[in-house]
Amino acid sequence: MSTAPSTNSASPSPATGWRLSFPMWLTMSRMLLAAVMMSTMQFISPPWNGWISAAIFIFAALTDWWDGYFARRWNATSNMGKFMDPIADKVLVSTTLIILIPDGRVHPFLVVLLLNRDILIGGLRSVAAAEQLIIDAKPSGKWKTAVQMSAIPVLLVGPPNLGGVPITDIAHVVLWLSAGLSLYSAWEYLQLYRSRQRKGRSSST
Repeated sequence: MSTAPSTNSASPSPATGWRLSFPMWLTMSRMLLAAVMMSTMQFISPPWNGWISAAIFIFAALTDWWDGYFARRWNATSNMGKFMDPIADKVLVSTTLIILIPDGRVHPFLVVLLLNRDILIGGLRSVAAAEQLIIDAKPSGKWKTAVQMSAIPVLLVGPPNLGGVPITDIAHVVLWLSAGLSLYSAWEYLQLYRSRQRKGRSSST
């Protein structure tokens, strides 16, 4: 007598229809929301521009978790999604940090450091893609983004103190901490690229 195959270890079937595209829509929405937030900061008077922009930023930051969640749940992961996810994060964070420079809420050197790191990693990922190597986002890079996204809404609102706690100063310290994480994750990306490049050469010989 034959027995029914077990379904406990079976992987979910690949997503189809709108479920296949939905995680990517969420990823791309972060770049659109960055433009909306920039317009809000420019055309709405303070303090409402800061509060509205902070709400937009928090919603956009949540999509960073939602896209990964739905991609895994519906088996809708793709190389394009892995490639675009960190790019969407960078567009959102970089746009916001640049907006905050004129008001002195963020030090320009910090923004230059983070932008140059992102340019370096973007170039490295492009070279890796040309060599058919996919470099996924590393945990340190995700932590760096999470740290930045926790500090930026505070700087958008801009209250110097809350209940006697200098939360703006704390947010600045957290951003500098993210800069340290960004340099460490850049080193990880370089090491991972070199490792996969060596494996590719050894497999071709």
